[in-house]
Amino acid sequence: MWNKAREMADMTPPERNRWVDLLRAISILAVVFGHWLMAGLYVDEAGALQRGDLIEISQWTHWLTWAFQVMPVFFLVGGYSNAVSWQGTLRKASPGQTGVYRDWLAARVQRLIAPTFPVLLVWAVIAVVLTQVGFPRDQIRMATEAALIPVWFLAVYLLVTACTPLAMRAWKRFGWASFAVYFPLVLGVDYLRFAYGVPYISFTNFLWVFLAIHQLGFAWQEGRFRSPAFAAAWFIVGLAVLVSVTVYGFYPVSMVSAPDGFSNSLPPTFALLALGVVQVGLVLALEPLGRRMLDNVRLWTATVLMNGMIMTVFLWHLTAFVLVMTFVWIALGGVGLDSVPGTAEWWATRPLWLAIYILATLPLIGIFARHERTFTPIRGGRTVPRARVVAGVLLICIGLGCTAGITIASPEGITGLRIWVVAAPFVGAALLGFGPIYRPSKAAE
Repeated sequence: MWNKAREMADMTPPERNRWVDLLRAISILAVVFGHWLMAGLYVDEAGALQRGDLIEISQWTHWLTWAFQVMPVFFLVGGYSNAVSWQGTLRKASPGQTGVYRDWLAARVQRLIAPTFPVLLVWAVIAVVLTQVGFPRDQIRMATEAALIPVWFLAVYLLVTACTPLAMRAWKRFGWASFAVYFPLVLGVDYLRFAYGVPYISFTNFLWVFLAIHQLGFAWQEGRFRSPAFAAAWFIVGLAVLVSVTVYGFYPVSMVSAPDGFSNSLPPTFALLALGVVQVGLVLALEPLGRRMLDNVRLWTATVLMNGMIMTVFLWHLTAFVLVMTFVWIALGGVGLDSVPGTAEWWATRPLWLAIYILATLPLIGIFARHERTFTPIRGGRTVPRARVVAGVLLICIGLGCTAGITIASPEGITGLRIWVVAAPFVGAALLGFGPIYRPSKAAE
């Protein structure tokens, strides 16, 4: 794998912004290690497996979430990449060509969703098998919910990606105003949510917060953050706002869950948008230094290698965690799980456990990473009809989103599986013209 990555690294065109690729890898790895640290399972005195959320147990760890909650960086990179991809598509399109957007979106969706199919299928099979052998359904739900945490977030990214052409048009016409408009939107949603208890409106912030950060990716791609001093100013102002609304304001310091159930990320709040500005300013202020570092062949090869499997790592790291914990609890009698999360003994054992999680993830990478690189022709190269694009993307987003709140495990029925939740992304992919259900004809091949 290293040799293959080295070959690809040597073929990198000089105009490529390598900092984009490194930030993508760093943001995903931060999420991975954050999940492994936060989900602190332990065995209590009665021998039962308990879940001790580190954020709830140790107050000081709330500050760590400012470093580990890096989804804003992921959307910044997404904005940059989508801008490059969409502009390249427009340059290649023939005058008067129809269906350009539909074909572009279908291709972007395929690259994102194809690696997701295996993890959904594997956990669907696990849920059914465990139900048939009489495993407690509440524990099946806990396992599937934990393992599929990464999946639901892709629904948000797909929706933001689908807005790329319209968002870019707004950027070209209104510039920074197309970013600033999201501040009153996010604040307005928070106000209606907390002051008046308006139901469900808070979920719109999934779009407003991450569309705002995605918009900064356009600014970056256009060269608006070329000056490190300008980027540093964003960092300083963003940090001042973030501290004022958390330490001295209404929002909790933690950027994930807090002990009272208040979450700055599920759904996002204005505090998460402020954190996004802080992170954008920091990583773009460091860009000149980072790009010089990436001239090192070994570092750039490692970045290429990680980007070639990044979705697999993201999608499967919690499966590795669940499998390790299940094996240790059932087969080994819970050995090593007797320390309560947050204690000195627990922290002392973290390096060993993180090494175990990494080793457990490696076979999954070896098995499933190929799904990031193999794609079938979308409808044999024919344009996807508009209605099928809309229906397909919506079904995929609904299915992925429901893996979190509803989960694929069902408390009722023979199978123990919510078949429609698992099936929705596959049906959506078939409507778009790709996936395991679709096979191009011989003529198309």
